[in-house]
Amino acid sequence: MYADMHAFALASMLLLGDDPVTAADAPAPWQLAWQDEFDGDAIDRTKWELEENCWGGGNAEQQCYTRRRGKFANAFVADGLLYIVAKREAFTASNQPDGGGRLATLPYTSARLRTKHRQEWTFGRFEVRARLPHGQGAWPAIWMLPTDSPYGTWAGSGEIDIMEAVNLGTPTDEPGAPPGTKETRVHGTLHYGRTPPGNVHTGTWHRLPNGASPSDGFHVYALEWEEGEIRWYVDGMHYATQRADGWWSQLRKGGDWVDAPAGAPFDRASKYHLLLNLAVGGNWAGKVNATGIDEAAFPQGMLVDYVRVYRCSAGQADGRGCATIGANAKLVQPEQTQRRPANEAPAR
Repeated sequence: MYADMHAFALASMLLLGDDPVTAADAPAPWQLAWQDEFDGDAIDRTKWELEENCWGGGNAEQQCYTRRRGKFANAFVADGLLYIVAKREAFTASNQPDGGGRLATLPYTSARLRTKHRQEWTFGRFEVRARLPHGQGAWPAIWMLPTDSPYGTWAGSGEIDIMEAVNLGTPTDEPGAPPGTKETRVHGTLHYGRTPPGNVHTGTWHRLPNGASPSDGFHVYALEWEEGEIRWYVDGMHYATQRADGWWSQLRKGGDWVDAPAGAPFDRASKYHLLLNLAVGGNWAGKVNATGIDEAAFPQGMLVDYVRVYRCSAGQADGRGCATIGANAKLVQPEQTQRRPANEAPAR
């Protein structure tokens, strides 16, 4: 029944070889609150919803997300791993994220899993151990969205990107990189502000030691979120921090843009759910590095060993008391043009 999928899984494991990276245990103050180890023979639908649409993610991406089962599935569990596989094949579905609208056809298929309406969190530590795909056009993401959007539609209610990468293994376009350098960066980002075009994003990137690629082995991508501060980690290394004095949210009331409460949209009024997906092309992956999509690079897969969510044992409502701090982490600050504007009437 799963012959095609297991062939892909076997090929992926053979390419991986011996895995020198071990799981980075969460620091002692953190207590496990939720997990999926993918030890069964199928995706646990009580934990994950699979989306189905040809929306393009709002980024002109070229994949349709499917919830197919059986040998044509784009997401499946095998050998203790979750596989999210992007393939070149046309598919037709709704052009809206949650159905309805018109039908659209796109040239690739993939999968996007989310815990929406199954499990949401405010504050905590979020860990995913994964091996990432490579090739021009491959855009894997581990991220979070607000479930109820208390400060309006995106990006007023925020977005937390635990890990994104694009076009791994292709020639990097990092300024100043020596010729021939391969793309190996992973990114951690926050989106906030207003609805488009007033949305902004701030973040930074991280490279693995010794020129290693995230597509060559498993690594642990983690994020700690407490009131007023969010921190990013790879294999236990704290590489970035953002604080509430940088992020902001505004929403429309009575025809004016007004400030959301201090700390919004990443505050205790917000509950976020997890998403795992592999996009193809689009306004980021398709416009950097070699640009476009390398059809010969597909199929590609993101392999996930586990997803774990921890709560701080200090038991405080603000989530504080368990921070894992690295001395060399970058404090990310918004540019002047990204900072909160004054309240103003909307354009007419």
